[in-house]
Amino acid sequence: MMHYLSQKEVRALETKANEIRQSIIEMLVAAGSGHTAGPLDMADVFALLYFRVLRHDPKNPDWEERDRLVLSAGHICPVLYATMAHAGYFPIEELLTLRKFGSRLQGHPHRTSLPGIETSSGPLGSGLSQAVGMAIAERMNNEYTSKYIYCITGDGELDEGQIWEAAMLAGKEKLHNLIVIVDRNGIQIDGYTKDVMPLESLRDKFEAFNFDVQEVDGHNIRVLNDAIGKAQAIYGKPSVIIAHTIASKGVDVFERDFRWHGNPPGKGPEDRVPKSEQAKVALEKLKTLAGAIEKADS
Repeated sequence: MMHYLSQKEVRALETKANEIRQSIIEMLVAAGSGHTAGPLDMADVFALLYFRVLRHDPKNPDWEERDRLVLSAGHICPVLYATMAHAGYFPIEELLTLRKFGSRLQGHPHRTSLPGIETSSGPLGSGLSQAVGMAIAERMNNEYTSKYIYCITGDGELDEGQIWEAAMLAGKEKLHNLIVIVDRNGIQIDGYTKDVMPLESLRDKFEAFNFDVQEVDGHNIRVLNDAIGKAQAIYGKPSVIIAHTIASKGVDVFERDFRWHGNPPGKGPEDRVPKSEQAKVALEKLKTLAGAIEKADS
């Protein structure tokens, strides 16, 4: 079960999240393609999961007692790969092979290519169904299982009908070992979610499917930690944490702009930063933030 994070632990996780963000920029630039907004805004969540929450073993990825993490929003895999590399699953240098022919780091995760990847993902909406199946299977093996199945979805992904079919089954089966985290950044590839397909009231929707619902700041690591702890303590229903995030968090000149959903630095919109300067500016912004985190802890 979770426990309270000290200020030192919070700062360490914030530092790790910043390192993950820098790796995301570097790997996207090396690939020349890929998604920027979602990976950057989920770095805090992934740092907390892999360095604090998940029961996992980078040296033994198939450890039977591990928790499972299902990345339903497969297009944000740069944050998954970067976090796994920093956690010790594979060398950080390998991140620069993202999207290359023959690389284990495909543009969407491929389960058999990289140890530690639980599911192949790409078609949006399918991950929650996979996670529900895992949660049911785990309960069949052990009614009082202490293993958790975490499923990461995007908010634009919630447009998919299969999400709600899976949610209906999860609620019916009272899957207390299922914890869904929604990246509520308000954007998708064609625009803002409020314009493309309004989702509110998202809380009411999940509650109608018998989920325990929490809405939190997706960049406040202590609040996220407490929310996951509460979700772990829920019995008799699945949990969802709606993590309100800022698209492209950490690089202020990219933030909240849906045009960064599917563009890497060097190919993004030029109205704030020229393409030729985007990678440099992004890394400079993140290094400045790293210094601010370090100074705050001194």
